[in-house]
Amino acid sequence: MKKVVLVALATILVIAVLGFAQESVWPTGRLEILGPWGGVEQEALFKVLEPFEAATGIKIDYVGSRDWATVFARAKAGNAPDMFISPVPAVTKEFARAGYLVPLDSFMNMSQMEKSFSADWRKLGTVDGHLYGIFGPVTIKSLIWYDPEEFADNGYQVPTTWDELVVLTKQISDEGNIPWSIAMGCGDATGWPGTDWIEDIMLRTVGREVYDQWVNHEIPWTDPRVKHAWEVFGSIALNEKYVFGGTQGELSAFFGDGADPLFTGPPGAYMHRMALFMWGYIRDHFPNSVPGKTVDFFEFPPVDPQYGNPALVAGEMLIMMRDTPESRAFTRYWASAGAQGLIAAGFGRLSSNRDVDPYFYSDPILNRGSQLLGQSSTVRFDGSDLMPSEIGVGIFWTGVIDYLSGGNLDSILNDIEEVAQEVY
Repeated sequence: MKKVVLVALATILVIAVLGFAQESVWPTGRLEILGPWGGVEQEALFKVLEPFEAATGIKIDYVGSRDWATVFARAKAGNAPDMFISPVPAVTKEFARAGYLVPLDSFMNMSQMEKSFSADWRKLGTVDGHLYGIFGPVTIKSLIWYDPEEFADNGYQVPTTWDELVVLTKQISDEGNIPWSIAMGCGDATGWPGTDWIEDIMLRTVGREVYDQWVNHEIPWTDPRVKHAWEVFGSIALNEKYVFGGTQGELSAFFGDGADPLFTGPPGAYMHRMALFMWGYIRDHFPNSVPGKTVDFFEFPPVDPQYGNPALVAGEMLIMMRDTPESRAFTRYWASAGAQGLIAAGFGRLSSNRDVDPYFYSDPILNRGSQLLGQSSTVRFDGSDLMPSEIGVGIFWTGVIDYLSGGNLDSILNDIEEVAQEVY
């Protein structure tokens, strides 16, 4: 019933936003959209697409792929898809500067965009003064998932500082249990969850100014502060007693299954650091989960108290590669409060659109995530997603894999720095 209500509401909003109904005539009547999602997330996307297809009659052909290099090659060959859901802002910037994107401010109602989307979110989709991307699902990443009932049964307290988290980790291990589940697997993107750990730690050990310097390569990868963040990550991720399946297990486990060991009987692990979107996987794998009772999260705790409780955020943005009436219609729909509400509810994430009806956040997990984001002392976008692709979705990822495979950290950071000097 809830799904029917949501889809009906969004369909009405589609018609209101676009100003036409199903009998409208479209030159091709089709759209090819490429995006990074498969599995559970692809199913969530299809729920977002349903009202648009029903209201317009436009058929959407979606292909799930994170391979932005193939999309770039297609654009270069003159065979670009109509739309691409860009997984990282750095890729959007590279596509725009190569001349492969349509500036959305050439046809969108920018006064409405400025009202609905904050300047920070619009800035992330802006290149050289033009808007090229509109975020869909956005997420807060600085979360640690756990089972409250298991914590209570074992006498574990939710840690509020890094020191308390270290003590809890050791306590769980000393009792013969595994404290952490870490899952790095994601095909060609294996390793990206490790970059999130390092970014969260950087924000909590050096603060936002140095974090920004690191992202912009104003300090080198060989800087002791950067190395320290990797070592803090390694103090957990490299400890065979602390991680479910050991280091080999964490490298091979699919990230979407990362929380599963927390909810088996008995638990295989007790904590899992992952973004808010993990809720979509948890409720799919464990449909009887009860928010606040059998599943919950706490924020990644402060390391150095002077830097407070920063929030690492991320999201994917829609970009237009072919200027057609169908593409324009879908872009307007994507930006609407109705579509953004379905995105939040379906993906188990948040929306960057301030006009989304609170009804779409009725899920208590989403509601808590939204509140936590609003209470954060500092908000910074995922650093690897802002870095040039050769680094952020390249050697940074593989560097994490090498580190967890026993590689020498100094050599890994030197290798990243060599690439960074060339790219920047």
